[in-house]
Amino acid sequence: MLKGKCALITGSTAGLGYATAQRLAAQGCNIVLNGLGDANEIEAKRAALEGGHGVKAIYHGADLANPDAITDLVATAVASFGAVDVLVNNAVVRHFSPVEDFPVEKWDHALAVNLSSAFHTIRLALPTMRKRGWGRIINMSSVYGLFGTVNRVDYVTTKTALIGMTRAIALETLNQDITCNAICPGTALTAHAENLVQSLMTAEDLTRDTAVKRFLSTRQPAGRFVGPDGVAGLVVFLCGEDSGDITGSAISIDGGWAAS
Repeated sequence: MLKGKCALITGSTAGLGYATAQRLAAQGCNIVLNGLGDANEIEAKRAALEGGHGVKAIYHGADLANPDAITDLVATAVASFGAVDVLVNNAVVRHFSPVEDFPVEKWDHALAVNLSSAFHTIRLALPTMRKRGWGRIINMSSVYGLFGTVNRVDYVTTKTALIGMTRAIALETLNQDITCNAICPGTALTAHAENLVQSLMTAEDLTRDTAVKRFLSTRQPAGRFVGPDGVAGLVVFLCGEDSGDITGSAISIDGGWAAS
């Protein structure tokens, strides 16, 4: 079903985004990577997608805080593959601070990258989806789109707003074989989470296993990280034949966190 289609994944040079690119490439999707990182490492990952799965993969380094750059990103994808068939809005920035001390420039940047970029990619990708009569839009929200936490007003606000955007787009695309859903992961073992675990190990002289348990004790009742490949597998399912009636949903994958 996905063979030969184009998947554009923002924030896909590492972590959940790259895991998603790998799983979609394994299904036969051509891939548009986007994100930050070392140029040589990004090129190696791009080449690995092509060599490992026999698909075409390109990289575009659009700054997602810049609407003109996003326009070029989507235009490049359409010029290369004819359409953006699968759009995964995964890019994110985050800052930690009490609201009264929160830097205004960090707030504006979070709104641009975490939220407005999804608006722009969707509005630009939808015309070719409608023309082809098929499309899958997946917005990567978070458990913090379902409830709040302290010192993370940018993240909580934007991830909550993504769910509202998802519902609105889903209703605008009913009965066109275009779906729009949000995924709400708990804490995955991304580079960001690993840095926090390492900091805890150093600060309290803990073994890694103990630090992981301590880190997750106030988060996921399952006591383990959400696997990036599991999140990517959910993306693949939402692009498949059995998910056509799932649209406008916010789907948790969080080891029971939202239920606790």
